[in-house]
Amino acid sequence: MYDYLIGTVTVITPLYIVVEVNGIGFKLYTANPFQFTTYKNQKIKIYVYHSVREDAELLYGFKEDFEKKLFEQLIKVSGIGPKSALAIMATEDHTGLVNAIEVSDITYLTKFPGVGKKTAQQIIIDLQGKLEEFILGEEKLWDLAPEKAEIEVTNNIVEEAKEALKALGYNNRDISRVEKKLSTEKIETTDEYLRKALKAMIK
Repeated sequence: MYDYLIGTVTVITPLYIVVEVNGIGFKLYTANPFQFTTYKNQKIKIYVYHSVREDAELLYGFKEDFEKKLFEQLIKVSGIGPKSALAIMATEDHTGLVNAIEVSDITYLTKFPGVGKKTAQQIIIDLQGKLEEFILGEEKLWDLAPEKAEIEVTNNIVEEAKEALKALGYNNRDISRVEKKLSTEKIETTDEYLRKALKAMIK
């Protein structure tokens, strides 16, 4: 029904963003809502997947078209719903994900919330050999190497990121483990904290 929306980002929460188009606010669930912080009150183009269930109609938003297509591939797998697909994509390590599927790395796949051994095996069976187009090979701009902070991470940043991790399905134990690991990092935004936390989750 929808391919993309062009509108203004008006609301950002740990679970979703709101994009206003011609006076109508569209609630879009995303893997990392805080990646849109720099676009707050600005007009953007965002790709949309429209999910229709018996009890709800939901919209999922993506910055790039290839992310939407990868999401569509993931939710075709038995046992993977939209929430699990967002959690898998949230790390933004799409090359690592595809490589794990290609080499049948079940350990890597079961690190995502909602993905057990049986579901990981199903992901491999259903998607192996079908995701070559999603291997991007680009270098990421953030670095997970630990470093001592010159300034403390504000409580607000940490709490927002923790709420986003909970929304993706991570449990309190894993969140606390990553919070401790990142406690000495110099981090200035919720988006940066969440990206690093998600990377640490699958290590």
